[in-house]
Amino acid sequence: MLQKIVNGIAIVSGVVSLTVVGTVGFVYVNKDSIIDKIKTEALKSVGGAALGGIGADLAPSLQSPKAPSTGEQGGLSLPGF
Repeated sequence: MLQKIVNGIAIVSGVVSLTVVGTVGFVYVNKDSIIDKIKTEALKSVGGAALGGIGADLAPSLQSPKAPSTGEQGGLSLPGF
């Protein structure tokens, strides 16, 4: 009975090892096309922001918040001297 459990663990370990080696091999063989695809997508997003695409949508959220007036609660304040 114990031998069957050990054999099952060995088979699962072999399958996991082959999967890892296969994935690493696939990435190594296709690394140039993967890098080119990532560069293309990055340049598309940067170019869209420069031309008012996605950057225009994000512009309001990138503005810094206004400082609260002296009468409002919350936030940090400096003591008066």
